[in-house]
Amino acid sequence: MKRIDQYIFKKYLGTFFYAISLLIVIVVIFDISENIDDFLKKNAPLKAVIFDYYLNFIPYFINLFVYLFTFIAVIFFTSKMAGNSEIIAILSSGISFWRMLWPYFLASLLLAVVSLYFGNILIPHTNQQRREFKNLYMEDLYKDRERNIHVQIEKGVYAYVEHYNSKLNVGYRFSLEKYNGYELVYKLAADRIELDTNTQGWIIHNFYERSLDSLQEYFTRGERKDTVLNLVPTDLYEIKEDFEVMNFWELRRHIENERLKGNAGVVVYEVEMHKRMAAPAAILILTLIGVALSSRKVRRGIGVHLGAGIAITFAYILFMQFSTVFATYGNLSPALAAWIPNIIFFVLSIYLVIKAPK
Repeated sequence: MKRIDQYIFKKYLGTFFYAISLLIVIVVIFDISENIDDFLKKNAPLKAVIFDYYLNFIPYFINLFVYLFTFIAVIFFTSKMAGNSEIIAILSSGISFWRMLWPYFLASLLLAVVSLYFGNILIPHTNQQRREFKNLYMEDLYKDRERNIHVQIEKGVYAYVEHYNSKLNVGYRFSLEKYNGYELVYKLAADRIELDTNTQGWIIHNFYERSLDSLQEYFTRGERKDTVLNLVPTDLYEIKEDFEVMNFWELRRHIENERLKGNAGVVVYEVEMHKRMAAPAAILILTLIGVALSSRKVRRGIGVHLGAGIAITFAYILFMQFSTVFATYGNLSPALAAWIPNIIFFVLSIYLVIKAPK
């Protein structure tokens, strides 16, 4: 890298880390003021508050707003460079505008790789402690589903539970049905099903079994049956935003399992998986827009650039929210929902770069 490249590269990263650090301090202060009543009421230990919650909250927050603050950082220091006629001097020295984008690209690529690592590997790990703390001292993340729960646990195998108590790990009015095509070949019905916490199997109480073949039927009754099913307690109750603790590969496996079980809520996980890949790409796109917007020297100074930059950033967030809602509750593809804002703003970035002063 040449001296000008190093200058821009350091300016970019320095401004980003300075801005995000200031905001983290402000957000932590506001979060403490909002949650301190819960901490005191539930006697949360100070060590747990600091190390289990807030220390793990910082990477989560950084990755949540990384593209917003990369954009603001680019707008801020590039506008100052333009105001000091540094951009004019760089372009007048024979360096093309496209060549000047090189250090911006390298810095944004570095942040994009870090964001990719944070979102898919680091944060799911740190979120485990943060969510355990949150469940103990702030809000209950586990919620029993409504009555009449239907789950496909394997191909052609369907389970039904009238009601499941997640605290007792007990389900009531349980049935299991196996089909060969459209033909019922096996049915098990029981008054109660209970999780064996030692073996992670299931104990079935007061049951009867019915097996059918082409010639006859077989009936069996019993008071207790120990068995292993492709059924886990999380199939029977809800965990708020449980994808937060899944890394990329765990999320993919979870999506495959939920598709097999016929869970309509799998689209939420699909959107999350694609957003984890799309968000780092947004850093590169918004960096291009930021440079193109703020490289022109204007009389009204940095405020004009910052105002336009913040407006564009919130427009990006709005597009992302709209597409997520359409994917979750409509027929929009989860992959398309995650990438539509990037596609739209990439076209905008190319237009602005072409129109930028050179």
